Amino acid sequence: MYLAMNRFTAPLENAAEFEELWLSRESRLQEMDGFVSFHMLKGPESEGSILYASHTVWQSEAQFRAWTTSEEFRASHARAGQTRKLHEGAPRFEGFTAIQHIDALQTA
Repeated sequence: MYLAMNRFTAPLENAAEFEELWLSRESRLQEMDGFVSFHMLKGPESEGSILYASHTVWQSEAQFRAWTTSEEFRASHARAGQTRKLHEGAPRFEGFTAIQHIDALQTA
């Protein structure tokens, strides 16, 4: 399992617009082999900014890399340059390979 995360820092005055941009965008992730799940996370507020993280889980790093070079990726990010920049600096990418996985117990 591979987890891909991008961290964004958005000024408070851009937070609502930043969230709306993510919540209204067209995702093509479900069309990709190896895609497991996506979360957009809202973190703590600090010094006039809010930390956000986009978080995708893939079956493998190779399948994540295939997403980043796919037509589906280009289509989902096509609007990225059409809106004003709502976050500070570049997103910070972090990739992780799972070395352990524990699921919640399921009862019948």
